[in-house]
Amino acid sequence: MNVKTLHEKLTERWPKTLSAAWDNDGIMVCADVNAEVKKVLVALDATHAVIKYAAENGFDTVITHHPMIFKGAKNVTPGTLTGRRIVDSLVNGVSVLSFHTRLDAAEGGVNDELCRVLGFEACGSFGEDDMETLGRIAEVPAMTAGELAERVKEKLGCTSVRVNGDLNRTVTRIAFCGGDGKDFIYPALAAGCQAYITGDAGYNMAEDAAEDGLVTIEAGHYHSEAPVCRVIAEAVRELTGIEAEIVDSCGYGVI
Repeated sequence: MNVKTLHEKLTERWPKTLSAAWDNDGIMVCADVNAEVKKVLVALDATHAVIKYAAENGFDTVITHHPMIFKGAKNVTPGTLTGRRIVDSLVNGVSVLSFHTRLDAAEGGVNDELCRVLGFEACGSFGEDDMETLGRIAEVPAMTAGELAERVKEKLGCTSVRVNGDLNRTVTRIAFCGGDGKDFIYPALAAGCQAYITGDAGYNMAEDAAEDGLVTIEAGHYHSEAPVCRVIAEAVRELTGIEAEIVDSCGYGVI
């Protein structure tokens, strides 16, 4: 199977139509789309260390959640971080594919997996603007926000979580959005949720939400999205039969 076909198969699983209009994902770097894919490395980010690890361990393809090229490179030289990543990928024959907001919104993607890892089952979705179904909602047995925060910390392996709101508030309806979730705070409130689990909520947004009655629990961008690496690796194995390994791109360990 070549890079082009691998990308097409994963796109069938996570359609481009689910991507936000502002997003950049798909094939990030590839010297030859017809090159054979033999061994895939999965990571949350295509950092320089991840590219180096791939090159040194016989991986010809890296698949990430976050786009390797997001806002566009001004130049491609070893003198810039993005340029260095691109050059090293091309020189070492490593193709890079990224699946970003489409993987957030997709069934079984980032937010369904976040929900699952925390021991809940999504019963609905929510969102805003062109990402109306990105977040997930779960109805849960009554617990306090403090108990929920402890659960998030334990299940995601965080050293700490940041909570804004009343720790004693009873929670039965939770919103989930991994990563930078501040733009989805008020949609979560509008969906009738008492608590919102995300990676980053932003200081002012979280404080305002607490006054409006929504408890925000921030697990950190990495911890809230790292579980999706398992989803990516399993999709590669299932759809292609190609070997896939997960590597930690931030030094925290992958769940």
